[in-house]
Amino acid sequence: MIRCIKCDEVSGIAKAGKVRGKQRYHCKHCGYYFTLQSAAPTATETNSTRHHATILDIAQKLKISKSTVSRALRNSTDISLETRNAVLKMAQKLNYVPNYFASSLVKRRSYSIGIVVPELITNFFSQFIISAQKAASLAGYEVVICHSNESFSNERDVLKRLFAYQVDGILLSLSSETKSLEHLQPFEDAGVPVIQFNRVKNKPGFPKVLADDYHGAFIGVEHLINNGYKKIGHIGGPENLQISKNRFQGYKDALNKYKLEYNPDWIVYHDLSPAGAIHCAQTLLERSPRPDAVFAVNDPAAIQLIFEAKKKGIQVGPELGIVGFSNDSRSEVIEPSLTTLEQPITQMAETCIHLLLNKINDPKYNIAATTVLKTTLIARCSSQRIH
Repeated sequence: MIRCIKCDEVSGIAKAGKVRGKQRYHCKHCGYYFTLQSAAPTATETNSTRHHATILDIAQKLKISKSTVSRALRNSTDISLETRNAVLKMAQKLNYVPNYFASSLVKRRSYSIGIVVPELITNFFSQFIISAQKAASLAGYEVVICHSNESFSNERDVLKRLFAYQVDGILLSLSSETKSLEHLQPFEDAGVPVIQFNRVKNKPGFPKVLADDYHGAFIGVEHLINNGYKKIGHIGGPENLQISKNRFQGYKDALNKYKLEYNPDWIVYHDLSPAGAIHCAQTLLERSPRPDAVFAVNDPAAIQLIFEAKKKGIQVGPELGIVGFSNDSRSEVIEPSLTTLEQPITQMAETCIHLLLNKINDPKYNIAATTVLKTTLIARCSSQRIH
């Protein structure tokens, strides 16, 4: 005896062909087409098919309409408490969860944000992600985190995937290899906002949120000068990145203000890799004459310089002043502790999320081309000179 799984009638049930090898039936009472599930599916069937409970499954079990189930799940006031409780109980029994992907197709919004960073080793990007994720979550958004591993091709590929996932917006910090923003054109064409942060390039339509790299570099070098250092070198970053250019310019302008020597032999460029930091440190320490202080583009390079100087028996502070940038978590605990410029990471993350969500919710919302946040000098032992 065949019973309709929707209206529970046993008469008026007719065969209606086969679907995927299973007999299909038609109920003349309610017009419903259905197949019968096997009482004990085989291991092959169990492993090869997956089924997530849907609103239709709940409706069929309770013999009510899909719209009733939907309204009950939304806590609609036109659904009785008895029906709502029955729906919630059945949903729990079937392990039902809302299909956010289907919902996003209807609403044309995924409620997700992509964050692309060049690496996850340094303290800056991990802290940024934590703060951004918290801010996005409070606004009801999920965060998809990707990293390029300092590769332009990886950056391009992960952005393509995020575009395919239909994220509502992107926060992007460029890889050390990125020389243009042409790969962001699909986002601009589709009206998907992209905000750059920390590592950026100038291009209309892609606003930037960053720390005041120029002023931070200037006051870092000025601090070395005020502590008695006269021959100041620089470990720069990749020349294609705006962050490197701004910090280099701050370094040069501080030297110029105090009429100190600018020596090209005391300038080396760091590709932002650990091996690159070692090479830059060793190169500077082997120069003759050697600089008596160094301003580094970031803390990892400055910390590596401390290690290499100690290997050579050079006293960091008395013989070699060092200032980094970013206030890495290691900068306070290394011996001697590192003088550095602190970036407002949490403020930067929250600002990025705030601006991005405003743009997502209102495409006409105007974001300033550049938002600059203040940096703060943290003086420690690496820049203390004994006169």
